[in-house]
Amino acid sequence: MLKPARFPQGDRWPKTADKRAFQGIQTAASRSRQQQSEGSFHVASEATGVSGLAERYAKALFELADDRKALDEVASDLRALRGLIDESGDFRRLIRSPVLSRDEQGKAMAALGERAGFSVLTRNFLGVAARNRRLFVLPGVIAGYLKVLAARRGEVTAEVTAAKPLTPAQTEAVNEQLRKAVGGKVAVDLRIDPSLIGGLVVKVGSRMVDASLKSKLARLQLAMKGV
Repeated sequence: MLKPARFPQGDRWPKTADKRAFQGIQTAASRSRQQQSEGSFHVASEATGVSGLAERYAKALFELADDRKALDEVASDLRALRGLIDESGDFRRLIRSPVLSRDEQGKAMAALGERAGFSVLTRNFLGVAARNRRLFVLPGVIAGYLKVLAARRGEVTAEVTAAKPLTPAQTEAVNEQLRKAVGGKVAVDLRIDPSLIGGLVVKVGSRMVDASLKSKLARLQLAMKGV
């Protein structure tokens, strides 16, 4: 049986029904610290440890969201959070900073969650990650959560990267084309990367189609060098 996780004095626990899942998150963090101390001399081991930690956090969050019937709500929060990670260098530095204290990171994430209108469940999770000094695994947690959600629903995840947000009509057109291409249900994981300039990059499993203007210009530049 898991022992109750100990939080700093003054922190508020989530509701009693949520404790077991948050204990799982705490336990995942403890396992990670042990793995890192045993294998910190090896870069590959560290990378594996980070990936494994992100998967455990994602699983704990997914199970809790499932219990609360909030799978879609949390998924929406995480997509918005990933958008911020992709677009803001300041935010990336915040979640990766070894200088900021737990308290500083925790306050920053609490303010962010409130401004963004995240669910209480998502805000509690971000608070746990901040207290455990594990905000740097958020990109992996987000990817892991969405992957598990797609698998639960029998969907194929398609990673679509665009230069700018798509209109509803464009999004539906992309969804329809992908459904035809894979022959089944597709969960479109849309990301924004202004450096693409225009067009799309679509990745389904190990297959990728790069139809971005950035890549077309790069190919043109290579062709011109051969003239």
